[in-house]
Amino acid sequence: MYIFQYLEIYLIRFEIGEFDMAAKLMHALQYNSYGCGAAGLKHVEVPVPIPKKDEVLLKLEATSINPVDWKIQKGILRPLLPPKFPFIPTTDVGGEVVEVGSNVKSFKAGDKVVAMLNPLSGGGFAEYAVAKESLTVPRPPEVSAAEAAGLLIAGLTAHQALVNPAEVKLDGTGPQKNILVTAASGGVGHYAVQLAKLGNTHVTATCGARNFDFVKSLGADEVIDYKTPEGAALKSPSGQKYDAVIHCTTGIPWSTFEPNLSANGKVIDLTPGPSAMWTYAVKKLTFSKKQLVPLLLIPKKENLELLVRLVKEGKLKTVIDSTHPLSKAEDAWSRSIDGHATGKIIVEP
Repeated sequence: MYIFQYLEIYLIRFEIGEFDMAAKLMHALQYNSYGCGAAGLKHVEVPVPIPKKDEVLLKLEATSINPVDWKIQKGILRPLLPPKFPFIPTTDVGGEVVEVGSNVKSFKAGDKVVAMLNPLSGGGFAEYAVAKESLTVPRPPEVSAAEAAGLLIAGLTAHQALVNPAEVKLDGTGPQKNILVTAASGGVGHYAVQLAKLGNTHVTATCGARNFDFVKSLGADEVIDYKTPEGAALKSPSGQKYDAVIHCTTGIPWSTFEPNLSANGKVIDLTPGPSAMWTYAVKKLTFSKKQLVPLLLIPKKENLELLVRLVKEGKLKTVIDSTHPLSKAEDAWSRSIDGHATGKIIVEP
């Protein structure tokens, strides 16, 4: 059956003048069902995808893993994601344009870019992938493919949380705000600390004791160990009350946050579960000044362009926890599931 599918794709691409790419298969990893973690990833050879009119075909140089990738494999978003099996996971990539669709105007073959792939189709665990022009931006020579790939879901989430619900102005203007970042050594957290410090903020951050120096190097004013009684209570060493919490982890109840918030403080929950949604509803219905705000990432090209520019200018950095070849992407998958990465986990074809 698969042989006939490949033959059909081959003939179509031959007819439209894409013989060279059609003749090429690529290495990829996919899973065929929910569950099984890293053991569920299978190495396969599949045809190089064909870009649609508004898409670019990329030769991938780096792919970044996010927790949502393996949570989708676990079935957290079934039946929406993945829409069908087999599925090639991950969406955050850096690479080089090798082919463009007929309606693409901003890019040409040879351009270095960073892109977010369509979450419905995934495709990052492969040698080639297609991306919409609307979520693809140029990558300057000063920014590596790995640094750029880390920016997408993690960097954009941190940016949206700070700029919108937390109302931090990244140009340093506006009144000072006290910000708490939980799990500050992780993918989203390490960007949130750096971006917050571009604004007029005092940043308190939580992490394990082994990452104290790392989180301080990102610019945090105070760092607390979440394993200590004081850290578990989220109490600021200097007695700060938080105007906003960028909540990058799970398992902390509202009752722990509330006494540490300022009069109009907000907890911006990046991974809200049922209890968080209940708290959100209750606080809204009772007109509470203290709010829990669930965050849904809305990727915007202009925000990604900003983040890439900040990396280029040395104002923001992607900290890479580890780099793995595509041939051993299962190791990267397992490390992400383990939950103790410092910064971003990268896979390189």
